[in-house]
Amino acid sequence: MTMRNNEQDSKSNSSVRNIRNSKESSKLHEHSNKDLAKKNAKSKSSKNTSKNTNTRTNKTTSTRANTRTNKITSTATSKRANTRFATKSRSNTNAGAKNRNQNRKQHKKHPIILWMIILFTLFIAIGLLLFAYLYYTTEIPQPYKIAMADKTKVYYSDGKTEIGSFAEQNREIINCSILPKYVSNAIVASENRSFYRDNGIDFKGIGRALIHNVTKRKRWGGSTITQQYAERYYLGETKTYIGKLHEAILALKISQTQDKSTVLCNYMNTIYLGRGAYGIQAASKAYFGVDAKDLTLAQSALLAGIIPAPSSWDPAVGNEEARLRFNRVLKIMEKDGYITPKEREKTKFPKTLNQKSQNIYSGPNGYILHMVREELTKSKAFSKEDLDTGGYRIITTIDKNKQNLMFKVASPSQTMRKILPQGIQVGSISINPKNGSIISIYAGDDYVKKPLNNVTQALYEPGSTMKPFALMGAIQAGMNLNTLFNGDSPIKFDGIKDPVKNFSNISYGNIDMYQATAKSVNTPYMALQQKLGRRVIAQTAVAAGLSPKRVTGENPFTVLGNDNVHVSEIAQAYSTFANKGNRPDLHIVSRVKNSENRDVYSTPITLKQVFSPNNAALASKAMLGTVDHGTATEVKKLGRPMAGKSGTANDQTAVSFIGFAPNVVTVFALWYPDCNGNPQVIPTFRGGFGLSGSSLPVHLFTLYMRNALKDVPVEDFPDAKDNGKIGGPDGTWGLGSQITESADDNTNSSDSKDNKGDKDNKGDSGTKDSKDTKDNN
Repeated sequence: MTMRNNEQDSKSNSSVRNIRNSKESSKLHEHSNKDLAKKNAKSKSSKNTSKNTNTRTNKTTSTRANTRTNKITSTATSKRANTRFATKSRSNTNAGAKNRNQNRKQHKKHPIILWMIILFTLFIAIGLLLFAYLYYTTEIPQPYKIAMADKTKVYYSDGKTEIGSFAEQNREIINCSILPKYVSNAIVASENRSFYRDNGIDFKGIGRALIHNVTKRKRWGGSTITQQYAERYYLGETKTYIGKLHEAILALKISQTQDKSTVLCNYMNTIYLGRGAYGIQAASKAYFGVDAKDLTLAQSALLAGIIPAPSSWDPAVGNEEARLRFNRVLKIMEKDGYITPKEREKTKFPKTLNQKSQNIYSGPNGYILHMVREELTKSKAFSKEDLDTGGYRIITTIDKNKQNLMFKVASPSQTMRKILPQGIQVGSISINPKNGSIISIYAGDDYVKKPLNNVTQALYEPGSTMKPFALMGAIQAGMNLNTLFNGDSPIKFDGIKDPVKNFSNISYGNIDMYQATAKSVNTPYMALQQKLGRRVIAQTAVAAGLSPKRVTGENPFTVLGNDNVHVSEIAQAYSTFANKGNRPDLHIVSRVKNSENRDVYSTPITLKQVFSPNNAALASKAMLGTVDHGTATEVKKLGRPMAGKSGTANDQTAVSFIGFAPNVVTVFALWYPDCNGNPQVIPTFRGGFGLSGSSLPVHLFTLYMRNALKDVPVEDFPDAKDNGKIGGPDGTWGLGSQITESADDNTNSSDSKDNKGDKDNKGDSGTKDSKDTKDNN
């Protein structure tokens, strides 16, 4: 009995322990297991009652059966309860874990969002503070220098006709009050419809641009007209966000200190519109060939439409896009009330000019522009930057009509194209000897293709045009020009290896220096050089205007012109003869005006008396014979007093003629360099012109002067008195001392004797071998 009871107790205790475990588990999961705990409690009570009854009434067998039954029942019940509990417990455990994870995630999310809000608020606050600080500390700076740059224009002597311009940027600043209203309206419609209402910046536009730039990673503008103006006029190009912030702040400042009309006008004067044109005025000329004040509505709409991408939307490049932009501008103008529907309907897409070369130095005028620029910078009155950005008006000394005439006569591509051989170079200039002003010039056909200036930079041999400097040296030394010299050919001279010959090897007998000059006879001049000395001749030439670097007197044929010179130098030197011995400094600039049309510079007229007026007049008197009965008789067709000298270089590598009156000096020179610039024999001229300075150069001179002198008054040469001694200062020059009374007779006999020579010269066609002479006429 005791054993059964112990066994029951043991079984009962096992059941109790299971129930207790269930209760303990239920406590951990009280919210989900209350029902299960109640059921287990009832089961326990029922089991205990059954056990007590069986113990008291049943016998040993019955008790065992009951005990086994209870054991099985209790164990099964306990197992089912535990199974249900375990399932629910696992379910509840998973649910609880899920809830805890969700709670943890929510707890984690909340601090992140909170920090984001805090950081965003701080960012906005700092940004506002920074913006406020920058706003109050930012001052409107001086305008960006290049934005203020106005191109300098160069004019002919009339001060009205433009030759060209200098510019770092092709810009012409104008007063916008002269523009039609639709010009500015078209730009506002295209670029910033809210311009007249906004405060200089468009926050919506900036926001859209920022989003687009971040998401698309492509730059997209959100700038107002005021912002673009701030960038171009004050800052220069801005690309960074910091730069854009500065731009926006400056735009706000500008909107509070400058009225809308000022902002819009400055914007129109600085905006780039393609074809190298900055500003509405330069663009009007580049696209339509008109001033901005004469733009039509259609032209204005086209220019306004292409502002965002002028190079790509230029009608010459992107015609379709240009038309779309054109129509867009007109549509907005109509919508905003700037034009009527009828005006929009009538406005058709305009025609534009063909794009031209942007090189300001192209063509023959490029040489003039380069000379102007060089002259002004050398004066120290202007820097290169001044000329590029200062907006000056430079009035040159160049006469437009005579310049056109000079180009027509001198250019191998013009009148003489059928006569001049290919590759021939021509340099010509006409100047006023009284002040050194350049009237006209031919330096080449195109500066861009050949920048070497044929007047101021190229070199050629002047030939016999050097003889008057020996003549002047002799006059100054005290020799009378009636002194007779041996004019035969050939003649051997001391220190000269080969005998010297005259042109065509003609012998003239005894002739004076008047005839030797008129006929350009070599042998008397070589004899004169022997007495005078080469260095004296060179010094006299340098005093007149030639360069001491090239004319040194070291060449044994100095008097025959074997030293190289510039056309401009020889023109200046002969101006000294024409201007009574006063050497003028050549110049091409007359005066300079600023953008307000006030004179700020005038070229100083510099004259230096290097020869006495009488000596200069005496030398000029000798050169009158060249035209009257010498090597340039064609010039007599001009019907006025003209002096001059022809010249042909050794071996006929260059030919030239210099003619002058007291109020004009003109030079024509031709030479034939090889591909390396070295002199070579000029090919035969076509049209019957011989290879000498008395042929084609004289003809070109006459062609030009015939029309160029129409408005130039006739001016006689001054009288001259020859105070020199026959035979020179010591009586040994030429043929020595001669009886003064017979000088006139000798001269007359020379005139008579020279008739044959004159015929030969007029008929010269250059058929003689070039080796026969050191100089031809």
